[in-house]
Amino acid sequence: MSRKTSSDVENKPRKKELITSVTRFLSENNDKQYNYKQIAAALNVSGEEGRRQLLKVLDKLRDDDVLLETSRGRYRINNRGLMLEGRFERRSNGKNFFVPDDDGNIIYIAERNSKHAMNGDRVRVQLLAKRKRADTEGTVVEILEHTQSRFVGVVEVQKHFAFLVMDSKYLSNDIFIPKEDLNGAENGDKVVVEIVEWPEKANNPVGKVIDILGKPGQNDTEMHAILAQYDLPYKYPEEVEKYAAKISDHISKEEISRREDLRDVFTITIDPKDAKDFDDALSLRQLSSREWEVGVHIADVTHYVKPGDPVDREAAKRATSIYLVDRTIPMLPERLSNELCSLRPQEEKLCFSVIFTLNDKAEVKGSRIARTVIKSDSRLTYEDAQAVIETGKGDFSAEILRLNQLAIQLRERRFAAGAINFERYEVKFNLDEKGKPLGVYFKESKEANHLIEEFMLLANKTVAESIGRVPKGKKASTFVYRIHDIPDPEKLETLNNFILRFGHKIKPEGSKIEVAKSINALLDKVQGRPEENLVETIAIRTMSKAIYSTKNVGHYGLAFDYYTHFTSPIRRYPDMLVHRLLEHYLAGGKSVNQAELEEECKHSSKMEQVASNAERDSIKYKQVEFMSDKIGKVYDGVISGITEWGVYVEINENKCEGMIPIREMDDDFYELDEKNYRLVGRRKKREYRLGQPVSIQVARANLDRKQLDFTFA
Repeated sequence: MSRKTSSDVENKPRKKELITSVTRFLSENNDKQYNYKQIAAALNVSGEEGRRQLLKVLDKLRDDDVLLETSRGRYRINNRGLMLEGRFERRSNGKNFFVPDDDGNIIYIAERNSKHAMNGDRVRVQLLAKRKRADTEGTVVEILEHTQSRFVGVVEVQKHFAFLVMDSKYLSNDIFIPKEDLNGAENGDKVVVEIVEWPEKANNPVGKVIDILGKPGQNDTEMHAILAQYDLPYKYPEEVEKYAAKISDHISKEEISRREDLRDVFTITIDPKDAKDFDDALSLRQLSSREWEVGVHIADVTHYVKPGDPVDREAAKRATSIYLVDRTIPMLPERLSNELCSLRPQEEKLCFSVIFTLNDKAEVKGSRIARTVIKSDSRLTYEDAQAVIETGKGDFSAEILRLNQLAIQLRERRFAAGAINFERYEVKFNLDEKGKPLGVYFKESKEANHLIEEFMLLANKTVAESIGRVPKGKKASTFVYRIHDIPDPEKLETLNNFILRFGHKIKPEGSKIEVAKSINALLDKVQGRPEENLVETIAIRTMSKAIYSTKNVGHYGLAFDYYTHFTSPIRRYPDMLVHRLLEHYLAGGKSVNQAELEEECKHSSKMEQVASNAERDSIKYKQVEFMSDKIGKVYDGVISGITEWGVYVEINENKCEGMIPIREMDDDFYELDEKNYRLVGRRKKREYRLGQPVSIQVARANLDRKQLDFTFA
């Protein structure tokens, strides 16, 4: 029998004492969560050995379900009961998980215990008795709310029945379709199927075809399939189109008399060359040798669309226009978006405007918000305006150059105040008439884009301040804000530790301005370096997501204490809400119901995310289509993602991304080092890390799964 050393005897009670101390501290603060540094400080744990021991204790208490790790490295006491509510998730790897509302650890749900819940359903789950060294498991006892019942795929017709073989891998079982429910679909058609029942003991759900999208591989079919997969509309309801067609375009003298008349003031629109909905215009008028009046004029959509009418109900449901790679699915019918509300040149148009008095240093000396009538002098593209800025010549050059000079100063001041400069290019495709991608190009923002952006930001900020900024002791009226919370200090610390290996650093702690300036300095420093894309990607992941809310916390990324969306009511429903609230409050109305407005904010934030996912899928589809005739070709790229199932690589010349499956990396057994964004070979210690330059060969292009497979060249 081996003898115990004195250090073994000393360590045992220390660990027990630490377990007791941690449990007591978190129990006494059961409504809060702490990271390991905060726990160490509260318990006076110091030194390398002490900290290592604390981390082991936290891991053990988490594995034993005494603590919950609410997010990576943050803990709180587990005071949950056996019944929990939350979201059911089906993963593409065939596993099911439950994500509880209380931010606790996710829970594994075996298929036999899923009650046939769908991905995204709200469910009630009962926790099962925990087995030693096994993940916490649960069983679904009730489905509270179905979020998905429609699926897209290719129908396979047999002699007596049919099946839907799905595009998405979130449902491991094909959907059974009785022959009488095919609704005209033929073998090989891409269709939308709705699940009508899933008998308790049946392996397969039963569905019916509700729409035939077309033959797989055709551009319209695939774009409509992407929209249908996210339950997004791909056509406008006929009754809404008919209602919109009847809206009068007549502007009466009485209406003009109620508004500020700016028809004689110089006004232009600057938009992308393929735009048809011009929802914003800028006017310029010189007041004195050193003062200018700049008007930001926004289409007065809510003059035409009234709360609760058919167009409004449809717009509220959609919440946003959707921009796929080859088309726009507008929030409003074309009668409104391209005609009545589009600020076309030489046409009288109704607007909601924010009008500024600026000195020659672009300092705001005064502003007013007013309903107006305007008449645009000209419609310019960004390219037209950019040519004027670069050459100093062209139509309206004096006005454009003056607006640009003011915008440059506004932009400089915004960054000096701590705004973060995330300038990213957009991937665009040259498409033929059938939608086939012929080439890839990158769209970057230039001064003309910045000119419009700065005045739109100023208008949004001013509108938010007009309602939200009230004298001390007074309560602000309920309003829709666009908020962006400050980054989690732990995430900033992780970013800092990661970029140190490239010789960079940021300030993870300090004032908002100090931290933001250090991030901007980092982004400037990595420009043109091999690690540029990697550092930018991880810096963006460190940031919170911008959302809509009635609870204002400011906009960290823009360095604004008050911010909203007022400038795009043709394509965003929150802007329509803001227009109505402004009208209500300017007329002396009382504060509206916050709970109802918050629900509308949540819906708009959710739909924005869904539309973004659909846009990303459409780009992915075109990338795979573009690469499908390049099998066997070798390209230089950079590792853009590291996961336990493989390495993602982005090709340098066209930004197409594919994956090298880990099963094909057979020179070693590779393990994921999540903290350091790398895969490491167990025997040879070879590593693949995020941002690493590599050469790849295109191996496969699977359009159904929107997936490119590469191998290392």
